[in-house]
Amino acid sequence: MDKHNWKICIIGGGPAGLAAAMYLEQKGYNNYEILEKEDHVGGKCFSPTYKGKRYETGAIMGCDSYYAIHDMELFGGAIHDGPKLNREYKRADGKRYDPFSVKKFWQIPHLLKLKKQLGKLKELLETKYVGYDVNGHRGVSEGKYDGYSPATSERLHVSGKNPNLKDLALPFRDFLRLNNIPLVEEVWVGPYTSFGYGYFDEIPAAYVLKYLDFHTAMEFVNIRLWTWNEGTQSIFEKVNVKLKNPATLNANITKVERKNDQVIVTVNNEQKTYDKVIVTSPLQFLPDYFDATDEEKELFSKIDYERYDVLATTIQKGHYPKISCYIFDNMKLERIGRLMVFYHRWKDEEDQIITTYTLRKHRNQPEIPYDTAKNNVLEDMKTADTPVDKIVAEYKWYYFPHVFTEDYKAGWYEKVEAMQSKKNTFYAGEIMSFGDMEETCEYSRELVERFF
Repeated sequence: MDKHNWKICIIGGGPAGLAAAMYLEQKGYNNYEILEKEDHVGGKCFSPTYKGKRYETGAIMGCDSYYAIHDMELFGGAIHDGPKLNREYKRADGKRYDPFSVKKFWQIPHLLKLKKQLGKLKELLETKYVGYDVNGHRGVSEGKYDGYSPATSERLHVSGKNPNLKDLALPFRDFLRLNNIPLVEEVWVGPYTSFGYGYFDEIPAAYVLKYLDFHTAMEFVNIRLWTWNEGTQSIFEKVNVKLKNPATLNANITKVERKNDQVIVTVNNEQKTYDKVIVTSPLQFLPDYFDATDEEKELFSKIDYERYDVLATTIQKGHYPKISCYIFDNMKLERIGRLMVFYHRWKDEEDQIITTYTLRKHRNQPEIPYDTAKNNVLEDMKTADTPVDKIVAEYKWYYFPHVFTEDYKAGWYEKVEAMQSKKNTFYAGEIMSFGDMEETCEYSRELVERFF
């Protein structure tokens, strides 16, 4: 059979699944079907409407290094035309301050030291850790890199050996200490921990740096960022409309069997037969409905995820913020389960949704109960002089699937990559790269280039 005639099932209509479909279509594969269990596409790029305007509950922003997202914009006709981002900083007691201001003379020595360490990190990434920013993780635990570099819009395939890359398996804090640049945490924590990706003493440096490569991190720091007027979800809605085979919504998959060189999917009580399946939904739950092999069960049982919660709120009259706010005090582990950031989207509009964000899990301590964290957030909003009037919606996301240092070092990614194409199955989605929309979509692009 001509491989372009393969009937391909794509499980999941989030960014990874839609990107896989788009890139397949661009390579001449038109016999694909996307099965999405929800009633909408976009996954955690979910932008509901409140009083005629869309607000964000998951992904919010991008920047000029988001090449795969730009591919999708071009395909679907979306543009990053959203409201300009800005922010202020408050302490846990609600008082405003600027952690990076040179106007406070006592901060200058520390900030100069921080600037020097940032310069050293940039140099290390360009020399000692060449290949750190390649999309995906295969080879890293072996001191290799193999994939697409995000350095240019052409995203040329690069590969090579670099034993120093093994350092990326260390928790990010240990990686920084190894290289004598511990202050870098102070810059990276804002766009990392507050965005729900965990704490630097537990998450391997590879995740941190593949998401926040030096250029992307500086775009976040300097607020040179993209947003979308109709929300991040609109990118994927527009892609879905343009696809030859838009996603099948409300698709309840109860069983997947792989036998006789075919993939048989039971969806909405109907059996469908395919030649190949691309799984972009959470691999941690694959054994619940697949005829999983022992190897799949073992590897996917190692996956953990963050408990990252979002409240969509309105604010009491007279207290609406004019700007988004970061609370660095609450990004420390000892303040887990507290408000880390709230997002203000529309300038000069009081009656709008303000979204709040909190983490409540660390691998080395008991999980903070959801209701406890929710009450903490409401208390912290009041302290920040933005008391909540109503909670419009609540979101408890399955967020940022990852493995920890011991499994990363033991070659978890190499083992999963070695299973690609076996039993006519391909693995994509957040865990295979990183849990943001760009890295996830870029991995789908690379998967299609490698195997189709």
